[in-house]
Amino acid sequence: MTDPAVSFEIAQLNAACAAAIDADRLEEWPGFFLEQCLYKVTTADNHAKGYQAGIIYADTRAMLTDRVFALREANIYERQRYRHILGMPLITATGDNAVSAETSFMVVRTMREGQMDVFVAGVYLDKLRRDQAGAWHYAERIVVCDSQRFDTLLAIPL
Repeated sequence: MTDPAVSFEIAQLNAACAAAIDADRLEEWPGFFLEQCLYKVTTADNHAKGYQAGIIYADTRAMLTDRVFALREANIYERQRYRHILGMPLITATGDNAVSAETSFMVVRTMREGQMDVFVAGVYLDKLRRDQAGAWHYAERIVVCDSQRFDTLLAIPL
């Protein structure tokens, strides 16, 4: 059985990460990841087939930082906000200062004119490790989206 304190710590990390995105504090988002990490957004079907490519793919924190910079300075997209609704993380494996977890999520997107839609639902498949100070960070976050269809406005991280 998983230590309840670890489950709570992972839930807190998930909540803090989602809050940073939802509050448009995107510059904080890469800090939730280790320097060497993997962040990928894919579909459930592609994940089940073992396809490695993702709609979004980054394998270092520096790539995540570059993505945020591009969102702020280069990309043009309609103004929007996200609101994450997160399930409790299910710890699926534990190791030496490391855990694997699955967390269901849903994101409601609000557009500039006020229209709200369920934008995406799926599961985060995370591998997390503690840093030298004992804080949890994502070593890997695979965002598996239930739908096969993606809106062209997938700009902000999920």
